[in-house]
Amino acid sequence: MQKMLTVISNVLRGSASKNGAQAVSEGTRVVVSARNYTDFTPQATFDIKKCDVHRLEEGPPTQAVLTREDGLKYYRIMQTMRRMELKADQLYKQKIIRGFCHLYDGQEACAVGIEAGINLTDHLITAYRAHGYTLTRGGTVKEIMAELTGRRGGIAKGKGGSMHMYTKNFYGGNGIVGAQVPLGAGVALACKYQGRNELCVTLYGDGAANQGQIFETYNMASLWKLPCIFICENNKYGMGTSVERAAASTDYYKRGDFIPGLRVDGMDVLCVREATKFAADYCRSGKGPILIELQTYRYHGHSMSDPGISYRTREEIQEVRSKSDPISMLKDRMLSNNMASVEELKEIDVEVRKEIEDAAQFATTDPEPPLEELCNHIFYNDPPMEVRGTNPWMKLKSTS
Repeated sequence: MQKMLTVISNVLRGSASKNGAQAVSEGTRVVVSARNYTDFTPQATFDIKKCDVHRLEEGPPTQAVLTREDGLKYYRIMQTMRRMELKADQLYKQKIIRGFCHLYDGQEACAVGIEAGINLTDHLITAYRAHGYTLTRGGTVKEIMAELTGRRGGIAKGKGGSMHMYTKNFYGGNGIVGAQVPLGAGVALACKYQGRNELCVTLYGDGAANQGQIFETYNMASLWKLPCIFICENNKYGMGTSVERAAASTDYYKRGDFIPGLRVDGMDVLCVREATKFAADYCRSGKGPILIELQTYRYHGHSMSDPGISYRTREEIQEVRSKSDPISMLKDRMLSNNMASVEELKEIDVEVRKEIEDAAQFATTDPEPPLEELCNHIFYNDPPMEVRGTNPWMKLKSTS
């Protein structure tokens, strides 16, 4: 028996030495694979910050379940947003992107958490800091980057730029401060009028929160019980003015008065997701609108013309980055609960960087739209028509 075992051992040793590195490689691959698919925690429950509530008996739960699959998805999308905005910053400084450009880095948990709490068949409208929402609503990095550089392959055919991007059930990017809020209520009215079990998420910032048209919209939405989630992304500064200097009351979640409200940690993707689910259930039950204030922070200035450090210190920005960064928070949760490995997340980072670089390459080489297409898509479904150019004898053609 001993002799037989010795023979088998020698055969196996010889086989391994013949295959050499391949055997080691295959063996390593098996170990990694086994760890990837069997050793990781499939889901975990996390304590999340309790929301402040207004005119509600109870708020969203204080615990959230995160699956490994969702965690990796949220991480990838937030990293994509972050890298996309950093690339946009670089291209702007190279004067490849021109005009208005408002970056979203720091606020990624808002867009990803909101999208995780609603359906793609629901509707969303926001202000001019819209790149992140264009991505979560179904746009591609390539389309967004090409739109920023004004190219034909852009999501608005190169004619919208940073502030005017659209996809299905996403109504932009809007350049006029606060003007998207009554439009969002109109979309919610259409949802109710047509009898669809859908809602509209209507976003605005703390700077727009003092606009009169927003209060008019609150009133109509409440009277008509519209399925509208009003969301104020409070990033602490309206352009260069802190909220304390701009608003007599900074409790934006109470601004609806007769509309129930929530104040949520907008740097935690799970907090945002649970609050959005709660608000969506409230709207779909026919109770009318609800208001959410997301307390968040932008790392860049208001726009690319704002260095962002004349009204706040570098130390303040760094403190938020070190203590409350939405991507780091999710990453730490997943690693500390064995839901992912450092190597796996690094691999996602590498893939995201490549996607961004490829998109930037496309955005700088794709042709600009020709003059003949300037007036196309003015109307949705009309026959071709002539549009006057910059003078009476210059005629351009418009096709839907």
